[in-house]
Amino acid sequence: MLQDFWSTLDDIDRSLWVIDPTHTHLAMSYRKIKIGNDCYAILSLNVNDPLSLPECRFLGSDTEVNSLRNIWKRNSKKWKKDKSFSENLARIFGTQLPQPPHAQKNEEHAECGICFAQYLPTDDEFGAKSGSATDCTCENGNCKPEFHSVCLVKWLRSITTTRQSFDVLFGNCPYCSDPIAVKISTNKY
Repeated sequence: MLQDFWSTLDDIDRSLWVIDPTHTHLAMSYRKIKIGNDCYAILSLNVNDPLSLPECRFLGSDTEVNSLRNIWKRNSKKWKKDKSFSENLARIFGTQLPQPPHAQKNEEHAECGICFAQYLPTDDEFGAKSGSATDCTCENGNCKPEFHSVCLVKWLRSITTTRQSFDVLFGNCPYCSDPIAVKISTNKY
């Protein structure tokens, strides 16, 4: 019975910019999300029917909140239980709502934590990886720099404590020293 509720919360946490709770977990039945223009919505889900229209309160300036309330009242009939939560909110507001900051960051392609470039140079030296974006991340939640796998391989090979097993290098993150692994490309780079 709670699986639908948890799946709905996961959908919200993955696809919308959740402001509160700051550390989301499945025990809380509400989410405060960013709408835009310094406005927020507090959505309270029905635990027994999480795919139904949620209870909603708006926070922000009076004019923005009044406008959002009117849109909510006028379009709440568009809510369909067979659509995802984020799709339904987009149908009601008539626009895509802000995504989580980490999703926006991925679209922008972060700089490599080793060479400090977004993309590898277009050069024969990098072979198939030439011109590619970052493709490795430290798994430490407090660290999370991104790297080009080519740069990380070069970095790890320069460290004496790095170990290799078949085509994978195991070593430590250059920033936080947590364990990190990268597959060695069989292509020349």
